[in-house]
Amino acid sequence: MPQTFYKIWIHCIWSTQERCELLHDNIRGKVFSHIKDKAKKEGYYLDSINGTIDHVHCLLSLNPKYCLSEVINKLKGESSHWINAEKLTKNHFAWQNGYSAFSVSESLVVKIRSYIKNQETHHAKLSFKEEIEKFLKLHKAHDK
Repeated sequence: MPQTFYKIWIHCIWSTQERCELLHDNIRGKVFSHIKDKAKKEGYYLDSINGTIDHVHCLLSLNPKYCLSEVINKLKGESSHWINAEKLTKNHFAWQNGYSAFSVSESLVVKIRSYIKNQETHHAKLSFKEEIEKFLKLHKAHDK
């Protein structure tokens, strides 16, 4: 077979440091747009991004030549630097050290896109902590 084919969907989630409520409505769109632009410049396909006041969800289609941890750390590091340089928050901005990442079957991509798009509605019923616990249980995930 002369070519390589792949389709690797990853649902990524990360929080602000100590879950501080820093992603207010007036900056959230700018931050998510900036992250999406950075992903495109780096050659990553960031399909969807959204979140709430204290965390972000994104759906990536990952090329196997990229290491997931490097992709997420690059997006987080560059965006926190940009947020601080632009003085978008009153206090110093930082993301949490870690992240969550879950593989997504092609058959569930539309559902995950919808889930990400509807974060505000979803979090009217469920806290971020409850959400993460639900994901970890659903995916039988372990902290490594």
